[in-house]
Amino acid sequence: MHIQIVLFDGFDLLDAIAPYEVFTAADMYSNENITVELVSAEGKRMVTSGVNHLQIQASSKLDLTSKGIILVPGASGSVHDNGPESIPIKLQQATETELGNLLKEAIKKPDILLSTICGGSLILAMGGLLENRHAVTHHMGMGLLSAANAIPVNARIVDDGNIVTGGGVTSGLDVALYLVERELGPRIAHAVEQLFEYERRGTVWRAEGNIPRENQQENIIETRSDDTLIKPDMNFDFQGKWDTTISTPIGTLSVLLNFTIKDGQITGTAKQGEDHVTLDNLVIEGNQLKWAMKVLKPMRLNLKFIVSVDGYNMIGEAKAGMLPASKLVGHRIS
Repeated sequence: MHIQIVLFDGFDLLDAIAPYEVFTAADMYSNENITVELVSAEGKRMVTSGVNHLQIQASSKLDLTSKGIILVPGASGSVHDNGPESIPIKLQQATETELGNLLKEAIKKPDILLSTICGGSLILAMGGLLENRHAVTHHMGMGLLSAANAIPVNARIVDDGNIVTGGGVTSGLDVALYLVERELGPRIAHAVEQLFEYERRGTVWRAEGNIPRENQQENIIETRSDDTLIKPDMNFDFQGKWDTTISTPIGTLSVLLNFTIKDGQITGTAKQGEDHVTLDNLVIEGNQLKWAMKVLKPMRLNLKFIVSVDGYNMIGEAKAGMLPASKLVGHRIS
C-alpha cells in the first residue's frame, strides 16, 4: 500500500505529520509492504508550512499512476482576517496550483482513495470535487462545504466511498487509524493505537444502515404571520438592471442583475457570461437587499449577498462560508 501525503505552501504540520507517523507505524506490524511519501504538486522541493514557516522536504511529485491513498492536509494561519496569511487564502492558492488539476484527475481513478484532514476538504470543495458528496471539515468551514454544494456531516470522520474526510486538525490521527483499519484490518490499527497510547475518537459516518428517526423538535420551522412579514419599501428604489462587479480573492466576476416588483412580490435574476440564474430568498430589510445566488465561475459556490442602493449606485458584499467577504459594486443601466 502506497500513501502520498501532499504538501503545499501554508499546509498544517500536524495534518500531515500525524498521519505520516500512523502509516509508518502500521508498516512495522503489517506483512504488506507500506510506503509513505511526502509529495508536492510541483515535485521535489522544500515546502513552507503555515506553522512558523517551517520548511519540510517533499521527496517527489504527486504520482497518479501509483495506486493507493492520497492524503491532503489543511492549512495553518489566521482565521480572523482576509490577508495572505489567512487560512481561506492559503487554501484557495493551493487550488490554483497544479494540485487542483491533479486532484481532479485523481478522483477519477478507481485505484486511488482520496482522503483529507481539516481544511483539506475545502481544497476539494473549492475544486468542485465534493458536489453532492458527504464530507466534514473543521467546524468553521462547514458553511463553505454547503456553499460548494457538498453535504456536510457533523462527524469526526466521513467515509463516502473513494473519499474519506476528517474534521479538525487533531482528526489526522483518527483518519489515518481508520484508513489503516479499512485497508489492513482492525488488528493492525489496534496495534498502532496501543503503540501510540491513543484511541480513535468518534463513530465513522457512512451512508449505510438504518436512517435515524429525525428529532421533530429540531425540524420545527419558525414561520412569521402575515403581519410580521417584511414588506417591500417602495421608497427603496432598486428595480431595474444593474451592471455589477464582484471582487473575490480568486478572481473578478461580472454579473448583470435584474430586479422587479410585481404584485408586491420581489423577483430577481442574474446573468454571468452565458449562465442565467434566479435569485433565491430575495428580501428587503430596511434599506438593504439580500439574496442567495449560485455562481459557476471561477468556482461553483452558493453566495449570500447583502447590498445597499444609493440612486444609480449599488455597493455590498457576497459571502460563502468562511471565505473572505467579496466586495460588490455596480451601477444601474436601466
